[in-house]
Amino acid sequence: MGEFWPVPDALAYLAGRWRVARSVRDLASGDEGRFDGTTVFGPLEGGGLLHEEGGTFVWRGVARPAERTLLFLPGPARGTADVRFADGRPFHDLDLTTGRHVADHPCSADLYRGEFTVRDADHWRTVWRVRGPAKELVLTTDYGREG
Repeated sequence: MGEFWPVPDALAYLAGRWRVARSVRDLASGDEGRFDGTTVFGPLEGGGLLHEEGGTFVWRGVARPAERTLLFLPGPARGTADVRFADGRPFHDLDLTTGRHVADHPCSADLYRGEFTVRDADHWRTVWRVRGPAKELVLTTDYGREG
């Protein structure tokens, strides 16, 4: 990828409604899936953003509704975020001040490594690589700001 677009304040940048297109590739089996939907980053009482994602996930030809909720809280440094699961467990840090960030999330025997890149004021991408004894996945998500 070429140039990155620096974001001085991750929470201010993410606030709002985004179109989401995610591809999921299982590198071991060769299976591929797709999620299409919407993510809304709305205000969270006490500061931060409530991330609510919903849409349709198609895997092996079967379409199912899918959703997830995350908390994006103010991070330790100005303009950064502390991303947590809906129940408050830590997920990863997020610092977009250079327009690019890499974060790790160990989960049991698996390691999730996410790369976040900002292309411009209305487009960003995440690529999560999941490696472990029973899985090897690549999840690529493109976000485009709505209205």
